[in-house]
Amino acid sequence: MESLTDAELTVLGLLVEAPRHGYALERVIEERGVRDWTALGFSSIYYVIDRLAKRGLIEPAGPPGTGRSRVAYRATAAGLAQCAAATRDALAEPAPVRARVLVGMANSPVLPGAEVAAGLAERAAALRDRLAGVRAARAAQEPLPPAARAVFDYSETVLAAEIDWAERTSTAYDEERTMEKYDVKKARKDLYAPSAKDFALVEVPELRYLAVDGRGDPNTAPAYTGAVEALYATAYALKFASKAEGRDFTVGPLEGLWRADDPAAFLTRAKAEWDWTMLISLPEWITDAQVAAAVAKTAAKQDNPALAELRVLALTEGPSVQILHLGSYDDEGPVLARLHTEYMPANGLAFNGDHHEVYLSDPRRTAPAKLKTVLRQPVKPA
Repeated sequence: MESLTDAELTVLGLLVEAPRHGYALERVIEERGVRDWTALGFSSIYYVIDRLAKRGLIEPAGPPGTGRSRVAYRATAAGLAQCAAATRDALAEPAPVRARVLVGMANSPVLPGAEVAAGLAERAAALRDRLAGVRAARAAQEPLPPAARAVFDYSETVLAAEIDWAERTSTAYDEERTMEKYDVKKARKDLYAPSAKDFALVEVPELRYLAVDGRGDPNTAPAYTGAVEALYATAYALKFASKAEGRDFTVGPLEGLWRADDPAAFLTRAKAEWDWTMLISLPEWITDAQVAAAVAKTAAKQDNPALAELRVLALTEGPSVQILHLGSYDDEGPVLARLHTEYMPANGLAFNGDHHEVYLSDPRRTAPAKLKTVLRQPVKPA
């Protein structure tokens, strides 16, 4: 037995209810708001009638009128049986959700958040108009039989739920868009986007960091790996906690302060002789108490000794010389040699703090030749 489409089952059900011609079907469909839940245009009513008649599910109920549109049809015994069977299936089967809006949401990343929010707000307004129409149609036909009342109840419930979803989702997009999202790389381009062409002198104000100290070759020292993991885990715990309170931020890049008894160790890349302090910058609104809470939350999830060493560092570097280095970390030696032996002496400058590096690239995903690193050296008059 060939299954019935939603449109066919709807028309067949109306003809089981009472014999009707095309115009009468259109009037009932319009009055009951059937098109809110079934795609059944006026022109398609006669197409559906012809299909049902060819399958022997309906038949003319009397002599024809003055035209095709005035032929009344009624359900046959076979039509009544198939209508009953299809109705049982329709009542029991949870139909899959295939709303077009879900396709739109899946593709929404191609649009700015403001457009997504506006589109959903427009959808909510249209749904409110539709809900008002359904309620008006219901009021005009009261009192309703139980079946019709259930149909209207369902339509109103679905529309109300859709309105609630569209409004909440639109609001969420607006809140996400308007929430302050601090990004230190954008806020301080003077410090995080220097030129790669030549050294430049900048003034570095007091900035606060998450910090972990250590010593040894970063490529082989287990303490270095633990320090970096502790910094990132805590930084993201802070980000999520802060976002929940209404202020979001982008976790800053990994940074490092490097020191050695002999600065020449940086030129020769004698990494085993290096002491370091690894850093991640903090937005100014993050408090020490928030950091302590984030460390405690992180420590409850992972066993990392470096978490016990993590601290907040307020660092004022003042006048500093910096440049953007493009390439492998091990290729920094010649650049630092020019800084130490040429640029600083030529400009009457001396060392005034630890060598500072900002790692703008992720070495796990970036070829060594394309790594971007800010090289910074605090200085003072010689």
